[in-house]
Amino acid sequence: MATIGQIWPFERRRCLKAHGIIILLFLDPCLQCVNGYLSSPHVGQEPPYSRDAQPVITSPVVPAPSSASPTDSDSYASKCPSGGQCNRLPADCINCSYHHNCSYGKPASFSCKAKRGVHCTVESGKQQTNFSLSITCQFCWQLDLSQYRCSNSTSCMTVACPRKRYNATCQVLDHVHCLGKREFQKRLYCNWTGGYKWSTALALSITLGGFGADRFYLGQWREGLGKLFSFGGLGIWTLIDVLLIGAGYVGPADGSLYI
Repeated sequence: MATIGQIWPFERRRCLKAHGIIILLFLDPCLQCVNGYLSSPHVGQEPPYSRDAQPVITSPVVPAPSSASPTDSDSYASKCPSGGQCNRLPADCINCSYHHNCSYGKPASFSCKAKRGVHCTVESGKQQTNFSLSITCQFCWQLDLSQYRCSNSTSCMTVACPRKRYNATCQVLDHVHCLGKREFQKRLYCNWTGGYKWSTALALSITLGGFGADRFYLGQWREGLGKLFSFGGLGIWTLIDVLLIGAGYVGPADGSLYI
């Protein structure tokens, strides 16, 4: 029994030693993680200074050149002559204080100013920014047809009774000055041509109208075939077409005007 009692303390020490080794093996990785966390820089904390480390100097941020579209000054400066007379500048190169207190159709004077970057002179040759411009008192949509350009429609019938109209967008020419908006809407008569000649159509109707040559030329295939197989309606259809084409009532199938 004494021997057994002497063995137990020895076994007890061996067990405690084994448990201690196991605990140290588990604690070692944990201590390494804690040490690494404490030695690493945290948010809002400066990294540890090193003698070999060189200071980093950051230059101020310079914005990249903008790729936006050119400014308004660049758009009008290209078509504004430099050194010319102020009253001859295009409308896009000047700003005028237009008012409607004038008599329609009569000359009226308005105060104008050249836009930034535009240089002009008065009649005496002196360079000046502010000047007086004299124009006819009328709105832009009241101008003569030769003083503005309008969009053309190729989808309306020009040969019709009554004549067809279409909505056109019109723009005043650069050198023309007027009151109100320089771009406006206007209802115009259909006026375009597909290249057909009235003289050619009439000549075909007189000579070969019995075979439908005039209708074929104008692009009217069904009427041309009808005249061809009916021998011009036994001459009656041919005579009628000569009169209709001569009067301009029958035109090209696309609805355009004769040349």
